[in-house]
Amino acid sequence: MGGVSGVVWDFGNVLIKWDPLPAIAAGVGDADARAFLSSYDFGSWNHLQDAGRTWAQALTALEGDAPQWLSAGAAYVDNFPLSMLGPVPGTHELVRELAAAGFPQVGLTNWSAELYPHASSTYDVIGLLRDVVVSGEVRLAKPDPAIYQLVGERAGIPLERLVFIDDSPVNVDAAAGLGMQAIQFTGAEQLRSDLVALGLPVAAL
Repeated sequence: MGGVSGVVWDFGNVLIKWDPLPAIAAGVGDADARAFLSSYDFGSWNHLQDAGRTWAQALTALEGDAPQWLSAGAAYVDNFPLSMLGPVPGTHELVRELAAAGFPQVGLTNWSAELYPHASSTYDVIGLLRDVVVSGEVRLAKPDPAIYQLVGERAGIPLERLVFIDDSPVNVDAAAGLGMQAIQFTGAEQLRSDLVALGLPVAAL
């Protein structure tokens, strides 16, 4: 494929390793944290904050729906920085190479508006991106087609000329359905090869 004019990066488990377990365990212990994550639909509950619900609203909803897990949910919010486990190996180097070449890059992340500053203040590589669409700020979340349209508008680049990189098959499929050149992230080496094949200015292995 040719004609690529920009890259769109997902953040969680593409640029930043993320796991809610350590944050929850810091408040309620490992056993209860694992029980919460295995017996409650954390993903759906968390997604609503990614789509714009406040954490105060989220905890109120959790208290009504499953009060036994309220302390676990609160622990995730209170200890959120512990869920960010460092850079995903190899991807920050790709961002830096593309930035050094002046190649346009933007972020598109499902992240709550209230907790996103933890990411932007911790990882300087985010500052190399020309813009970041944060789902909780715009009250839209992947895989909603509208958020992909928004990132294209913010980038000023047609969707079909953007490469979208995400670890979620659902999000990748949604992007591909809109004409983006979508890549499911499985590791930095494969991604580097994919970007080289697309003619992007990164070094081949």
